[in-house]
Amino acid sequence: MPEIILTDVTKRWGNFYAVDHLSMTIEDNAFVTLLGPSGCGKTTTLRMIAGLETPTTGRITIGDRVVFDSDLGINVPANKRRVGFLFQNYALWPNMTVYQNISFGLSNIKDELPVVDFKARVAARKIEILREAAKVVAIINDCVDKSGKPDHDRAILKLIDTYEISIYTAKDLLGLGLQKVENPQEVANEQIAKLELLLKDEKEAAKKKGTPLNESFEYTKGGEVVKKVRKLAKEEIDLSVRRVSRIVKIGMFMDRYPAELSGGQQQRVAIARTLAPEPTVLFMDEPLSNLDAKLRLEMRSELQRLHLETGSTFVYVTHDQMEAMTLATKICLIENGVLRQYDAPLTVYRNPNDTFVADFVGSPSINFAEAEGDPTPEGGIQLTLLGGVKGIFHPSTPLDYADWVKQDYETDRSIAEWRAELLKDKQNVEKGNKDTLFKCHIAKVDETEFEEAKPATDRDFVLGIRPEAVKISPEGKIEAEVYSSMPTGMETTVRLRVGNLLLTGVSFGMNTFALEEKVHFDFGKEVVTLFSARSGRLIATGTLEIL
Repeated sequence: MPEIILTDVTKRWGNFYAVDHLSMTIEDNAFVTLLGPSGCGKTTTLRMIAGLETPTTGRITIGDRVVFDSDLGINVPANKRRVGFLFQNYALWPNMTVYQNISFGLSNIKDELPVVDFKARVAARKIEILREAAKVVAIINDCVDKSGKPDHDRAILKLIDTYEISIYTAKDLLGLGLQKVENPQEVANEQIAKLELLLKDEKEAAKKKGTPLNESFEYTKGGEVVKKVRKLAKEEIDLSVRRVSRIVKIGMFMDRYPAELSGGQQQRVAIARTLAPEPTVLFMDEPLSNLDAKLRLEMRSELQRLHLETGSTFVYVTHDQMEAMTLATKICLIENGVLRQYDAPLTVYRNPNDTFVADFVGSPSINFAEAEGDPTPEGGIQLTLLGGVKGIFHPSTPLDYADWVKQDYETDRSIAEWRAELLKDKQNVEKGNKDTLFKCHIAKVDETEFEEAKPATDRDFVLGIRPEAVKISPEGKIEAEVYSSMPTGMETTVRLRVGNLLLTGVSFGMNTFALEEKVHFDFGKEVVTLFSARSGRLIATGTLEIL
């Protein structure tokens, strides 16, 4: 499967930037989720890679092939990019059976393909199967209905799945009646002799024409496989349909219509139809949003298995951060058309680049706490938070805060200079949907209480505290009152009131807390994140010691 490279890709309408100079690499066999709030540009990004949307500027490469380059005037259409699509609406034909829905796209393919002697290929496969006639008989005899009578439909399906053959070959095998005779191998050997003769004739005929068959029964000339523009043969279509139906486990539904299937089964049919042409990349745009919560969880698991079994590159659009966390090998988090972070799910969770990323990823959401303080000689930062609580932040790796501040201002300057340089090119215009500093939500009991905002200084910080880092125990150094308690069995989500501020914690186990109960908590050795209140960027991860 190919690597996908986006280089400085932009999509704008007038001065509205849907995607703003996006550069990223999607590795071979990756499962990448494009994550972000509604309208952030994730679907536009997917559509540009797929060829459904034309970028304003930039370059897109799939494998070793450039499919879009604004400077060179290259724009390969979607149907030539060998990609598959799976959307929120399954778009199954209601008047077609499952088999017809899956095979519909295959029957319309017309491409340069190897010329194959299917008569010889099928004969060779039958010979291979019939050498073990007893196994064929066992499979057929194992397929009976409730009354004990032979179930031919079930037997055909089992032969198809066991030997990975087409329905036509399976029907031929069943038609031999091996299960009805006293010596099935003797009957099978007679059939093998006829097939070997046919196979010999086909090989000799091909050789006389100067196009001998290779091991895959493809015609060759001068050592090269003969190709021509053609449609897929009936045998090829059926083998493809059966292959994908095995992957998504819908082989038994081939004769049903979409209305006779559940939502999850319809989703599987849509996936099978997408996989049948063997796309190099599979694009999915919120494909599970129509399913109920339980079925969504089941289908997430199935998509993980599907990714492993197909070895394809998956690009998946979602606004559901739980889907992104559980499915992806990498998360591409976009906000206002700008790539905010592109990392493995746990890296995004534990080491968010900024307050927006920290807030968007995680359920329950991260706690933000305003703090102010100064560096200590030992390399930590002494802080005052939660209305007067004193603590020391100990970074996980050595931190020179003065140097970090210097680099942070340099980053701002570099971005401003880059923007100014872009505007010198007539292809670019000033961004109308301006990038603004993400405003952290500080949870309070009384949300109507406003404080006059003052410009943040280098002494102002924002602490990001995941709910699992809030440790409730009698030894905790901060006193709080239980504002709400929501047990789920495996864990209890507790909201703690400290003055007018609220913190969300998760207590694992079957713990219960009474409302307005007095408790103590701190953060133990759990990792917390420290951000700059001025820029919102991550300063460091570390632990918070309460004094």
